[in-house]
Parts: sequence; C-alpha cells; structure tokens
Amino acid sequence: MPDPSLLECFPSPSNESFLIEHVNEEFTSVCPKTGHPDFGQITVRFEPAASCVELKSLKLYFQSFRNEGIFYEAVTNQIRDDLVAAMSPTWLQVVSDWKGRGGIRSRIVATHGEVPSCWARV
Repeated sequence: MPDPSLLECFPSPSNESFLIEHVNEEFTSVCPKTGHPDFGQITVRFEPAASCVELKSLKLYFQSFRNEGIFYEAVTNQIRDDLVAAMSPTWLQVVSDWKGRGGIRSRIVATHGEVPSCWARV
C-alpha cells in the first residue's frame, strides 16, 4: 500500500499567499486488472497554509505506489487525500496524466478546497 507516513512537512516560509507546484515526470504504479505497469506524470499544485511538503519525502511517497495495483482515479484521489492530511493546505490540486495504452490516454484531476481566482488560470 502507498505509505502516507513517508510525507514530512516543514513550516511555510511566508504568511503571504503563494503557489507551489511539484511535477513528478516518472510516476509508476500497476494496473490492477492486467498487472502491467502504468506510467504517468503527477502534478501537485497547492497554496500552503502553515506547512509545505518536503520534496525527498514526496519522492519516496510517490515511489511507494510503484508495485501497487491501483486504478488511475484511486491514485489521484489517494495522493490528494494524503497530502491534505499531511499539510492542511488552503487548497490543493492533483493532476495525473497517464501514458496511452490501447489508444486511450487518461487525465484525472482531484482538488481540495476552492481554487482561489488568482490561481485559476495557472
């Protein structure tokens, strides 16, 4: 199972509103139906409240999905839920873009909170 206990946070360096975007270009998990590897890109955007996620811990957390048989939708929602639990951000968005297989590509978007208008076009 993915391991949210790997996620470490640190205090936000500013009391002002700002946007953080992390992109994992080499995300992997396993199709629960076929056992074939799934390859995707995960983009996490958030406005921190009191804390930010530490990058090495985020990388290790993403790697904990590597051998997990899990659907795209579940991956995306699991990442959102675990990051919200770890950081309690003002808002957060997780976008998963999956490599095509059988002529079909998928993009899943999961959000937490209302996207502030200043970030809506990012």
